[in-house]
Amino acid sequence: MKRHTFIGCFAFVLSLATWSHAQAIPTASRTGQIQVGVAGTLISSDYAVRYYKGISVYGDFDFFHNIGIEGDMHFSLITPDDTSENSYLLGPRYSWHHKRFNPYAKALFGIGRFGFQQGYFPSASSATYGQYALGGGLDVQATRHINVRAFDIEFQRWPGFEPRGLSPIVYNFGVAYVLR
Repeated sequence: MKRHTFIGCFAFVLSLATWSHAQAIPTASRTGQIQVGVAGTLISSDYAVRYYKGISVYGDFDFFHNIGIEGDMHFSLITPDDTSENSYLLGPRYSWHHKRFNPYAKALFGIGRFGFQQGYFPSASSATYGQYALGGGLDVQATRHINVRAFDIEFQRWPGFEPRGLSPIVYNFGVAYVLR
């Protein structure tokens, strides 16, 4: 009988542990943040003296509070001289968080497609080049799930583009949906 009473009391004490708040509550419960957005794009190409206008799609995943990864796709849609510069980039990103403002820096790597469109040129053609980009920008938290990309700038380098490479500067501004 003593054994059954002892086991019953022990089980009762263990069951109280679930109601107890003596355990530490985690201070950082967020494991990651995903942001997917669309942006207006202005490409300052050094191939031509004009600006290309287009659209970009971007996504960010922050692994930790400040460290994450970013992917960008830039599409030039309005090109005065019937050439296009499209980019597909991915790389690490470091962001700072201060109230609603999130400035960031990034280093991206990927491929670029340079194309000649039919009309101004006798036939359409395109070529793919390796590229990298360094850049940064500022995201502003408008609501809990909406970020406004106030500005984003990328200094791209296409080293394989003949004769001396291509160095466009890409400017973006847009809006993103944030999954928290």
